Amino acid sequence: MPDPGLSPLQSSLSAAADRFGTHVLDQAHTVGAEADARPALPFLPGPPPVPIPATAPEPAAGSVPGGGPSGDPIPHHLSHDATTAVREPKPALERILRGPSGLGTAGLHLVRREEPPAPPAPEERAQGRPIPGLYHHPVPEPDAVRVAEVSRRIKAWAVDEVQAFPPEWEDQFDGFSVGRYMVACHPDAPTIDHLMIATRLMVAENAVDDCYCEDHGGSPIGLGSRLLLAHTALDPLHTTKEYEPGWVESLQSDAPRRAYRSAMEYFVQLATPSQADRFRHDMARLHMGYLAEAAWAETDHVPEVWEYLAMRQFNNFRPCPTITDSVGGYELPADLHARPAMQRVIALAGNATTIVNDLYSYTKELDSPGRHLNLPVVIAEREDRSERDAYLKAVDVHNDLMHAFEAEAAALAAACPAPSVLRFLRGVAAWVDGNHYWHMTNTYRYSLPDFW
Repeated sequence: MPDPGLSPLQSSLSAAADRFGTHVLDQAHTVGAEADARPALPFLPGPPPVPIPATAPEPAAGSVPGGGPSGDPIPHHLSHDATTAVREPKPALERILRGPSGLGTAGLHLVRREEPPAPPAPEERAQGRPIPGLYHHPVPEPDAVRVAEVSRRIKAWAVDEVQAFPPEWEDQFDGFSVGRYMVACHPDAPTIDHLMIATRLMVAENAVDDCYCEDHGGSPIGLGSRLLLAHTALDPLHTTKEYEPGWVESLQSDAPRRAYRSAMEYFVQLATPSQADRFRHDMARLHMGYLAEAAWAETDHVPEVWEYLAMRQFNNFRPCPTITDSVGGYELPADLHARPAMQRVIALAGNATTIVNDLYSYTKELDSPGRHLNLPVVIAEREDRSERDAYLKAVDVHNDLMHAFEAEAAALAAACPAPSVLRFLRGVAAWVDGNHYWHMTNTYRYSLPDFW
């Protein structure tokens, strides 16, 4: 499988990248190496792992990883037209992102897939067009064989194991295309089982959002209690023997808690304890963001733009890219994950991808009952702009976040070129690109406003 290099980064950091030769990889961590022995954890019964053939999509001839054809002109300024800039990294920076080479370094690169190779399935390019002027990077079509298998397994899990949705929601579940989503976001996952980690968690998070927060029975009233009890499915309650049975029984009481519990039990089988604790922390952040948005809904408050962006830093996709190493079959050590520079990169990635959701779901939310806060709506009200101008300003905000993400990722790659750091940065960038691909191509859920 080709190494999915980090998305093209801004050239403003080429000087830092050129100094890469002065660094020594003395702090390198072999990816996929020894994991701490950990006790067996409760595991819900599920379909046994079934290795299936899968092949990695090859980039088109003459293309660069994460970008367009290498011969394409690269514009230096983005405007609100149908063309979006694709930037190429400098050679030295590209070397950083590619990682070490030479005798004895093979173990520092991507984990190889366990599925035997198979002839590629015929590709049918997904439909959809990007938002004009939105800064993004095209990705290859997700591996169709993997998409089909993940889609089959996740529906079996959602229907048979956790009853995540009633029969009348089946078309919406299918239209979500979660298999295509997760395969696009995790091109380095070594097995289908690793992809299923992310897929179950994604479905569980959406069950909570739909049933607790949104218009499938959700309400801001009493949300804090529901979220706290659901969070105990991720972060177990440690209580007395007298009261533990009531808590255990509660974990089966509704679809969100059943989904959270099952998805987490599968996750801890392949994740390390520090990865699991990291994920719980980011889910607590997510739930705090849900509560802030609910409080505004209860009081009919429209926040300032900066306040909205603060809420969106918590109510966002952050739990998804933060597990990129778990899904990839290796671990970014806790001390490296906790570095302020890495936390900034992850936060910017989560913020940019969440504004992508605001932009692509804009018309869908306008058509839903009640008022849904999203960045264009908040900008329109707080800055007294027209709907069109507010939407285009939100595109600019997204682009600024993306450029900041790429610049900070490049700086961190140059400053700390440990192989696990480089691979994690590549994985986060692949998630960012895959997330945009899914939003752009999911025409079942999303359509663009008529602003161009």
